[in-house]
Amino acid sequence: MSLGLFRLVFDSGLLILIWMVQLIVYPSIQYYTSQNLLNWHQKYTVAISFVVIPLMFGQLITASLQLISERNLFTLGSLILIGLVWASTFIQFVPMHSAIASGNTSPKLLQKLVSKNWIRTILWTLIFVWTVIKSL
Repeated sequence: MSLGLFRLVFDSGLLILIWMVQLIVYPSIQYYTSQNLLNWHQKYTVAISFVVIPLMFGQLITASLQLISERNLFTLGSLILIGLVWASTFIQFVPMHSAIASGNTSPKLLQKLVSKNWIRTILWTLIFVWTVIKSL
């Protein structure tokens, strides 16, 4: 399997995942009671990590290998966009999920989770579209 095909697989997986989280998972958390949200969130964060971590690392590794083998606007731009997703994840979302895990289930925080996640949704969509265009 070519590096480009691996990249398309990782980008596709993350695209599907982020849209499911954005449209289904995050909006649904407002319907949990505080205690039910805490119980669910603990299980959710562990379970989703088994999906997200391999996909994110796979995407980062394949994009890095592409940059090493072929330096151009696509490979450099892709890595920059992927870096922005990683930065957003660790600067914004890890702290928000930590706050929820610590018991903060305020509607304001939950709404912030949904609204801020549009950043990652748009970035991963752009990454996917750019990879598809490059693959044609």
